[in-house]
Amino acid sequence: MSQTTMTDDLERAEGLMLQGQPEQARELLARLAEDAEEYVDRNCPTTEEVQWFSFPTLFERLAYRRVEEDPRDLRDVGEPLDRLYNDLALASVQAGDYDEAVAALKRAVRWNPMDCSYRLSLADLFRVSGDVQEYLALTYSVFERASDARHLIRAFVNFSGWFASTEKPRVAAAALRAARALDLADSSLEAALDQAAGTDRDPDLVSDAEMSELLAAEGLPDGANAEIAVCLLMCAGDAAAAGARDVAANLTLRARDLVGEPAAKALLELIHETDEGGSDGKE
Repeated sequence: MSQTTMTDDLERAEGLMLQGQPEQARELLARLAEDAEEYVDRNCPTTEEVQWFSFPTLFERLAYRRVEEDPRDLRDVGEPLDRLYNDLALASVQAGDYDEAVAALKRAVRWNPMDCSYRLSLADLFRVSGDVQEYLALTYSVFERASDARHLIRAFVNFSGWFASTEKPRVAAAALRAARALDLADSSLEAALDQAAGTDRDPDLVSDAEMSELLAAEGLPDGANAEIAVCLLMCAGDAAAAGARDVAANLTLRARDLVGEPAAKALLELIHETDEGGSDGKE
């Protein structure tokens, strides 16, 4: 169960899927998943002992994950486990087994709760199966967990489609306007904007003020979450202090992607002032 052997097996399974052999890929991935779970059960603490993937707030998760030691001691296999279950979900979808795909993606979310791409893929499966409540709940959870602006864009696009289907075109337009405001290239957003152009879902039909009002009435944020950016920048500062400059740079770039460079700089200044507040009375 080394990372190298797992990666080799995953690449072989992904090759089978590309060749149109989902059943063979699924058999390989299922065997690999059994081996991985057996390894985890034999070598790692139980989930009851270490629930590192279920902290209630983003800050707690980020603060916990920034320590170098993985509490489950899974550095050798933990990295590709989310990829394993994502691949198993894809192979199951190709084979027409949606129940197995849902189960696999739930495991992917468990092993990598910070990567909302798995969460969004799971939401898509629930949408296909008609489970609207799970679809909406998972999509909404992205606003609390995302550390990548593209995931926020996809969440807004999801909600735009939902509001359009429930005859709330202005809210759908507001969601698209919020996604567009994140100012990142995204194929799903481009497709949604093309479809909405010239209709009552066109984001140009609502102003920024109306966008905020419409989304707030539905319980949605009106743009990138500044709280997420603050958490990322605080963790980046700790990483830089510990000498992990690559980690610090990556976290800082993610924060910039979420709120834009001017806002990221302002947040950095605010964090710096708060850190020094004890000596000069600033809050």
